[in-house]
Amino acid sequence: MKLIKKICLLGLMLFTVSGTAFAEVSEESAYIFNTFSFLVHGFLVMLMALGFTCLEAGLVRTKNTATICLKNVGLYSLAGIMFYLVGYGFMYNEVNGFIGQPTLWNPEAEVSSADGYSKMSDWFFQMVFCATTMSIISGTVAERIKLLPFFIFAIVLTGFIYPIQASWVWGGGFLSEMGFSDFAGSTLVHSVGGWAALTGAIIIGPRLGKYASNGSVIAIPGSNLPLATIGTFILWFGWFGFNGGSQLALGSAADAAAMANVYVNTNMAAAGGLVAAMILASILYGKADLSLALNGALAGLVSITAGPDVATPLQAIIIGAVGGVLCTLAIPLLDKLKIDDVVGAISVHLVAGIWGTLVVGIPGLGTLAADFMTQLIGVVTIGVFVVVASSIVWLILKGVLGLRPTEEEEMSGLDVSELGMEAYPEFRN
Repeated sequence: MKLIKKICLLGLMLFTVSGTAFAEVSEESAYIFNTFSFLVHGFLVMLMALGFTCLEAGLVRTKNTATICLKNVGLYSLAGIMFYLVGYGFMYNEVNGFIGQPTLWNPEAEVSSADGYSKMSDWFFQMVFCATTMSIISGTVAERIKLLPFFIFAIVLTGFIYPIQASWVWGGGFLSEMGFSDFAGSTLVHSVGGWAALTGAIIIGPRLGKYASNGSVIAIPGSNLPLATIGTFILWFGWFGFNGGSQLALGSAADAAAMANVYVNTNMAAAGGLVAAMILASILYGKADLSLALNGALAGLVSITAGPDVATPLQAIIIGAVGGVLCTLAIPLLDKLKIDDVVGAISVHLVAGIWGTLVVGIPGLGTLAADFMTQLIGVVTIGVFVVVASSIVWLILKGVLGLRPTEEEEMSGLDVSELGMEAYPEFRN
């Protein structure tokens, strides 16, 4: 009789796990799982700060390495403070369609929550997205911007520009009401960082010696490609938190299944972007290029970020591959326009971000989430806002403080002029 009971119990367990039936968890259990998801995925996104630091440190010259490291840890810290003081309020507090109320945010301390998760865990998850947006900019304008104006721009972007436009979608603002869809931020995070980086690169100007008088491009190789590769893998890993956590719940079997689908699509898009970029570089230049391949993977990740919940793995590969191709073509195009992007962030985050957002509205690619014209309106609206706002801030900083170091300081490296130290004191180039 005991054996029969055990067999029946085992059968019931298999029946439940197989997907034929699922027992609902208690409200407290759902609260725990949802909060756990926000926290774990949040620190995965925080790990992306390390990924950006490694990537950028590997693609700048040794004489600017310590400075780029300080910029990344500094911007992350400033983003946390600004998002707490005003950013979260602008983004979520009583949004009137265009902007929220920038009151000092005090999360609920109670264990129970009508939302089904800890408010503190949600704040942390949202904050690391804000910091990621600013991380995109640091690589583009590397090697020729002073620390103080860079950090002031970080304060404005993370406290005001990012949360205001994000409120239009994730805060329930007017774009959300129109039906605009951006699951994890191809536009709200990546394109926003890309637009701000583009305006900064144009206003600051290129690095000394980047473009010859005859218009030709002079390659300035990065100092440590293995470190850049490590950074790319860390970003790839952190992206599972970026996209997976944007499911915003883990309190049911349906949420768990949806999250698994997002994870797989995220991975396959990155793989598609890297392979496509590697093949295209071989066709265009006769040899595969490591830096282009790395950016291809990142472009694939950016491309799938707007719709990893609605694509199949095969569609994700295609979406990522197109993103990798667009990024690979955009990098030399920017050089022809004399827009100096040290790490290729504009091509990765802006170009692929636009593509990833628009593809959500293209029938046949798992895109049931939104209308194409609505997606286009959202891309243009947010783009115009960020370009205008960023340009105003960059130009004010240029007029008041000056953005660039002197030519002598730039030639000797920002590590010496800005920090009075060197990342590699035994070796410089």
